[in-house]
Amino acid sequence: MYNKKKLIELLHTGKYSCVIAQGNDTRTFRKKGVKDLYELLCHNPAFLKGAYIADKVVGKAAAALMVRGGIKDVYTDIISLSALTLLRKAHIPVNFECLVPYIQNPDKTGWCPLEEKCYHEDSVDGIFDIVHQFIRRQMPFIKRIFTKY
Repeated sequence: MYNKKKLIELLHTGKYSCVIAQGNDTRTFRKKGVKDLYELLCHNPAFLKGAYIADKVVGKAAAALMVRGGIKDVYTDIISLSALTLLRKAHIPVNFECLVPYIQNPDKTGWCPLEEKCYHEDSVDGIFDIVHQFIRRQMPFIKRIFTKY
């Protein structure tokens, strides 16, 4: 069963990007950005419903995916102010170590591209559409699948 302290410990000791617990099932993830959350939401949304998440970094895009997925609780090392606002508006409990004005890109030379694209959008569905388009551009295979329909 879910234990917040153990989930956070697993996140750090396993050097995962994200750890999600749903009932007796705990899954670990390593992809950068929101790809794991996006894939779960698209292909296994039931796993997110009522889940507990420990994540290294939560920006506005990740927060919107979590809200859309119906998570129950989230811990993160770093969270942007806009992500925290979105999660609190959805009444999702959030624990974090560091609150930042925005998520930086990997080089720490500016904004994370997805954080910047989502910054002025307040609708969870609108942010999901932005994430969907962003990931389509990142993954040509997915783009081919979706353009057939």
